[in-house]
Amino acid sequence: MAMTAEDVRKIALSLPGSSEKLAWGMPTFRVGGADGKDGASGAAAKSGKGGKIFAALADDDTSIGVKCPREDREELIAAEPEKFFIRPGHDDNYAWLRVRLAAVEDAAELRSILTDSWRQAAPKRLAAAHPELDRPGPKGPVTAG
Repeated sequence: MAMTAEDVRKIALSLPGSSEKLAWGMPTFRVGGADGKDGASGAAAKSGKGGKIFAALADDDTSIGVKCPREDREELIAAEPEKFFIRPGHDDNYAWLRVRLAAVEDAAELRSILTDSWRQAAPKRLAAAHPELDRPGPKGPVTAG
């Protein structure tokens, strides 16, 4: 069963301190927002910005971008090229990976991918307050985090 943009939205917004904000004409999912209630502090809390992006839906809703250390991307793409990819010239210098939603096996795998990205973007205090999110899901984490 292919995952949808609505599945991404439901799972992403279920993660602690997460919010949705339109950027570049696309829905983005962020953690560590401006109200300070979710663990944000310092510049993020004072600036009024919506936190760090941990996922972004493509404008056609067929894929998502998620945080992924650059050193892990090549291995993931080589292992599952039908699922993982980067846009050359756009993603080259960023710690992001794109995921084709049609290739994601199920909601558990999508949750694992989004949770791994969330952990990389979440403020340390917020992530520490949710140790249950450090455990890999049934499919394991996408990256070493």
